[in-house]
Amino acid sequence: MIFTVRQLTERIRGAIEGGFPYVWVQGEVTNLSRPASGHVYFSLKDESAQLQCVWFKGGQKEREAFDPLTGEVFEDGPHISLAQTLYNGQQILCTGRLTVYAPRGGYQLVVDFAQDNGEGQLHLALEALRRTLEAKGYFRLERKRILPEHPLRVTVITAPAGAAIQDFLRIASDRGTGVALRIHPVPVQGDDAPPRIVEAISKENASAWAQVLVLIRGGGSLQDLWAFNDERVADAVFHSTIPVLAGIGHEVDTSLADMVADVRAATPSHAAQLLWPEREWYAQRLDELEMKGIRALHSRIDRQEKRLHEQERALAWLSPVRGLKRREEQFQNLYQRLQQHGQTVVARQSQQFDFAAQRLSDVFLRHLERLEHRHERLHVQLTALNPDRPLERGYAFALTPDGHFIRSITDLKQGGSLTVKLHDGEADACVTAIRDLKK
Repeated sequence: MIFTVRQLTERIRGAIEGGFPYVWVQGEVTNLSRPASGHVYFSLKDESAQLQCVWFKGGQKEREAFDPLTGEVFEDGPHISLAQTLYNGQQILCTGRLTVYAPRGGYQLVVDFAQDNGEGQLHLALEALRRTLEAKGYFRLERKRILPEHPLRVTVITAPAGAAIQDFLRIASDRGTGVALRIHPVPVQGDDAPPRIVEAISKENASAWAQVLVLIRGGGSLQDLWAFNDERVADAVFHSTIPVLAGIGHEVDTSLADMVADVRAATPSHAAQLLWPEREWYAQRLDELEMKGIRALHSRIDRQEKRLHEQERALAWLSPVRGLKRREEQFQNLYQRLQQHGQTVVARQSQQFDFAAQRLSDVFLRHLERLEHRHERLHVQLTALNPDRPLERGYAFALTPDGHFIRSITDLKQGGSLTVKLHDGEADACVTAIRDLKK
């Protein structure tokens, strides 16, 4: 296969970028150039080779508030970025990615950040010791022990006046119910720190009082934390017969003591949180245990009741009264059937009675309607025969003194008296003449 220059260059770029996605390189700065674009071009060299480097403007910072390698916040305020102070002959440690610059056909390092090699030497020493300890099996997960649940005797190995112990004690006072704490004071920085820390671990193992050893320190630079990267301290932590919980620095800090310890905490406060749960957890746990106990008690009672019922059934099967019981059950069945049959008959008779009652009610209602019609007719007739009705039309009738109706002149006497009744009253009269209209 024949490549074009571009094709071959792309293949080489893919191989380099894929094989070296992120690298650390140390060397001496040479050929430093700062064009108007703001990018920084230089080479890193050692005794026998050079590497072209470019630090693009977009990846630079004018000032840095924390160390880009360790994450340490500068206590004296932001520092000027190394990109602004880089000079030829300076020993630096760079990190970035390798790529191919096609126009020149050469490879180069695109720098993400860099640091003066004074700190870089510590990183190299740390990395070398880390590889040594890893080869000895100091970091194997299978050798790490689980911390006891809610330890009641804890020794804290740290500086007694530091902020780390205050943070730890604050959390412990909220969570560590009934806990006895022992503070073993040691320096946590400087040349005297490693042997003192080793001595403290040895003494605590000899006394065998503590259930957990807690090794804590506040944050700082790589130099500040260097005592916990000492091989002697790593050996003491590794050989401790008491489980070790380490919380060195901030979350971004990771010391060799952290890596060797049975459990690593992100911060001193986090170390206390890993030892003891919140008190609300105990309340919830107590409720769960109570409910679990109640369920277990109910389950046992249910099992005993079930067993008792089974024994009762077995006894009933073997009992001489079992036959009588069966007869009684048969009698009860027959009695229920008789009751059901009686209820059926009563229901049928009741239904027939209801039907007859309905028919009688219908007959009575029809007879009542006929009586009401007859009454109305008689009322009309009676009204028509009422002797007072003609009086309302202007007629009048006469009565004898003893109250009989006068129907003929034969009922009258010359000079006799009578009463004339009108619709609105009566009047007395005297018969002065009698005339027979038929003659």
